[in-house]
Amino acid sequence: MRPLTETIPKPLLPFMNRPFLDQVLDHLGRHGVEEAICSSPYLESVFHDFLESRREVPPRVRWITEEEPLGTAGAIAGAGEHLSDTFLALNGDVLTDLDIGELVRFHRDRGAEATIALAAVDDARPFGLVESDRDGRVVAFREKPADLIPGAINAGTYVLEPGVLERVPSGRMVSIERETFPALIESGAPVFGYPAKGYWRDLGTPEAYLAAHVDALEGRIEGYRDVRGPVLGSGAVVDDGAEVGPLVVAGPSVRVGSGARLDRAVLHARSRVGANAGVHDSILGPASVVEDGAQLWGAVLAEGASVAEGVRARDARVGHGERLESAPASR
Repeated sequence: MRPLTETIPKPLLPFMNRPFLDQVLDHLGRHGVEEAICSSPYLESVFHDFLESRREVPPRVRWITEEEPLGTAGAIAGAGEHLSDTFLALNGDVLTDLDIGELVRFHRDRGAEATIALAAVDDARPFGLVESDRDGRVVAFREKPADLIPGAINAGTYVLEPGVLERVPSGRMVSIERETFPALIESGAPVFGYPAKGYWRDLGTPEAYLAAHVDALEGRIEGYRDVRGPVLGSGAVVDDGAEVGPLVVAGPSVRVGSGARLDRAVLHARSRVGANAGVHDSILGPASVVEDGAQLWGAVLAEGASVAEGVRARDARVGHGERLESAPASR
């Protein structure tokens, strides 16, 4: 997700004008989760600001500090003293409307030690494959295939028993996908795959992040069925003569100049688009600026980035505080 994540951790990037972590926590709360434990070694102070200033609805949030990166399983094990019963573990960058209650029932009905939510995809190359037998028991994790192949992939949401943590080595980085789950399977422990229904998308790239906004605006995600775009945050101003398409989300205090054209775009708070500029299939980070007459297609601007007047650029990536003075070379 760089350059957006140069200053903003991925779970705190705004989704539909709210920090994405809020969406994750709200989803858990709707399914009866009372407490969530969060941990991340990257830009930790930003998370503290988020947690201390915002949430007043369930689940209550506890923060566990990682002095150094511990990996997926290591981070979960670091919260072990708070996990005395069946618990959920999930990645903080997955957008889903998964029925968590049904997932937990599936886990308990099968007496599983670990249950992995699975998503069906047409192309498993970015993710790898999870192989299950006829009864849903997981038999293998496959590496990312070289060729395009459909299949069931790890969807980043798990139900685990506390005993799983006893298998996690302490004091080092441990991947739940590469180490813990394969070891459980090899030992004969009951590990099951739950074929999740509904919406699922990994927000691991700017393209996926933008596509998820389009999905929300087109009513494909539970909770956003009635949303109609464009969506404008508090204090956003669109000058007369500007054209803002229905697949646009603009955050608080965004300014769009006269004659500008926006379509399939996400503009973070305080970003600015000048007069007669164009922003298409692009993401503008907080307080970024597209000056008068500039035209962008497939661009990503980090916080405080800017594009000079009249520049025409495709697929540009402009880092935190950087300025694009001319079109970048083709990538």
